[in-house]
Amino acid sequence: MSLVHVAVGVIKSGEQYFLTRRLEGTHQGGKWEFPGGKVESGESVYQALHRELEEEVAIDVLSCIPLITIEHDYGDKHVKLEVFVVDNFNNEPQAQEGQEEGWFSYQEMLALDFPNANVDILEALAKYHD
Repeated sequence: MSLVHVAVGVIKSGEQYFLTRRLEGTHQGGKWEFPGGKVESGESVYQALHRELEEEVAIDVLSCIPLITIEHDYGDKHVKLEVFVVDNFNNEPQAQEGQEEGWFSYQEMLALDFPNANVDILEALAKYHD
């Protein structure tokens, strides 16, 4: 089974986080997620993050802070997520692929349905909300 390397952006504005909902019929469809996507061959994780967030939610990442790296085996897919907090960006995030979107507080996010690999992201973010 191949490893899927993914760059993930935790887009933060004040105490709110921007999430999108995976389209039905996709892997982990219907679940909420932090935007991001595959790191392509020859691309750095930072380049992938910048490209994916521009394509998916139309923001220009100015700077980001590494948060956590997660490896998770879904059985049908093994993923490595490199996760960054993105709190310095241009434009207002807006889902570009027709998926639901929204801004959520940390407490609101705890009640949402995320892919299993994202649970560690929420735990890593807890330190900002103690």
